[in-house]
Amino acid sequence: MAAGGRGLSRAVGASPRPAWRQARWEARGDLKPEYDAVVIGAGHNGLVAAAYLQRLGVSTAVFERRHVIGGAAVTEEIVPGFKFSRASYLLSLLRPQIYTDLELKKHGLRLHLRNPHSFSPMLEEGTGSKTPRSLLLGTDMAENQKQIAQFSQKDAQAFPRYEEFMNRLALAIDPLLDAAPVDLAAFQRGSLRQRARALSSLKPLLQAGRILGAQLPRYYEVLTAPIAKVLDQWFESEPLKATLATDAVIGAMASPRSQGSGYVLLHHVMGSLEGTRGAWGFVQGGMGALSDAIASSATTHGASIFTEKAVAKVQVSSKGRVRGVVLRDGTEVRSKVVLSNASPQVTFLKLVPQNWLPEEFMKRVSQLDTQSPVTKINVAVDRLPNFLAAPNAPGGQPLPHHQCSIHLNCEDTLLLQQAFEDAVDGLPSRRPMIELCIPSALDPTLAPPGCHVVSLFTQYTPYALAGGKVWDEQERNAYADKVFDWIEAYAPGFKASVVGRDILTPPDLERIFGLPGGNIFHGAMSLDQLYFARPVPLHSGYRCPLRGLYLCGSGAHPGGGVMGAAGRNAASVVFRDLKSTCPE
Repeated sequence: MAAGGRGLSRAVGASPRPAWRQARWEARGDLKPEYDAVVIGAGHNGLVAAAYLQRLGVSTAVFERRHVIGGAAVTEEIVPGFKFSRASYLLSLLRPQIYTDLELKKHGLRLHLRNPHSFSPMLEEGTGSKTPRSLLLGTDMAENQKQIAQFSQKDAQAFPRYEEFMNRLALAIDPLLDAAPVDLAAFQRGSLRQRARALSSLKPLLQAGRILGAQLPRYYEVLTAPIAKVLDQWFESEPLKATLATDAVIGAMASPRSQGSGYVLLHHVMGSLEGTRGAWGFVQGGMGALSDAIASSATTHGASIFTEKAVAKVQVSSKGRVRGVVLRDGTEVRSKVVLSNASPQVTFLKLVPQNWLPEEFMKRVSQLDTQSPVTKINVAVDRLPNFLAAPNAPGGQPLPHHQCSIHLNCEDTLLLQQAFEDAVDGLPSRRPMIELCIPSALDPTLAPPGCHVVSLFTQYTPYALAGGKVWDEQERNAYADKVFDWIEAYAPGFKASVVGRDILTPPDLERIFGLPGGNIFHGAMSLDQLYFARPVPLHSGYRCPLRGLYLCGSGAHPGGGVMGAAGRNAASVVFRDLKSTCPE
């Protein structure tokens, strides 16, 4: 094995299909010729939308291209005996009301909350027999301060104020996630009723302003400035700044010095789990178990979900209104409305007949920024990684740091900047940023006894390589070997523990999961592609220029992450339109 381990080692592109995959979703009910609503794609947002619509009495069918539901929130057994959250791998952002409304616990959802949640070991040369330092952060503020004080007493004192400052901003933004953005088009040319509704949608914005108060200019800077500038105002120690900066660049083709990277950090700290704000956790059974719970909620109330039923095109009547879809096998399914959980690019540039969309609208969609720096590597190992900065227990049982997001090559924000610059030049990072998670440390059902599944979320890797190279098996394995070499430096013996691996470069993420450019958010989470402008200006309220077609995926407000808000919000808009005799 090239990575230095033994047994099966396979890059995702090495063969058309892995030897074994998760069992396909079994459709419940026969396919009917007509429904009230059709949802394109069984990603988590599409499933949420279907669940809400069906509960409201709207007959709904979901059509999924793959054999498994969940989109990027799936569990797949790529290496026999090892169950991977193959794409998305952590939960925090799912809206609390979705847990309650869809009764997800009743439908089998179980969570493992992580505390501590962040571990950054240092590579420190010349320490001799001395154990390298590390930074371990969790919910205990006093313990956090003790950890930070290893690097700076000043930073240890500032950290509680920083956390309070960021939590206040997250509290202000929170209501904006659960409703469609203000309808600017309605202000311009809507009826009196539409204008009144648009005026009422200003309430969350006004509420946010009241929460932020006189501090609004400082918060505006957080949203628009490079996160490095913001962190420099609070802290002096590089290990702390780099650890915090990872949340600002994760999944984004941006560095800590990129304008607007502060919002991505906020996006990753404003979630909650089981009433604990900012908590992140693992889903029992992998992320596919979350999708299964949402699907179970939907089908219990009568929704139909079909896998291996790809939608080929959206059907449009002669009067310019959606009237259903045509599946790739030629089957026609009629419906009053169609909700697309696919990306804006796939929805509008591939599935909708072009003559029904305004040229300017299509131009804007084609110009969306979908750059992705991410290569996800799923690894099966026969023992826990043993970090120099935190040696394993004699019995090999998981220690607190094993449940964390483990940040490697994150000793300094300069390292993140250099990794980014490599990708800008078309090269995989020579020293990639690595977020390593071991969900089996809390959920032993994911791997055979004594073994573990390891998730490596790495960047930066460009979609298109310099010099005309392509992401073939050789390039995939060369990059994965480099990543493993760096892990080996922090945790000697890692490479020898590897049983198998699954390598997903940006083109692989696009091909398998339909993520445009491999972008996990369906498009950059930059200020020019958020709120009023997501996916494009004047079309941020889930409705599209084509009547009866709605966007319900991560390409719509409020954006990416396993949040469910886009699906829930879109379902609300669709239901309101269906109730109206003249859909708006």
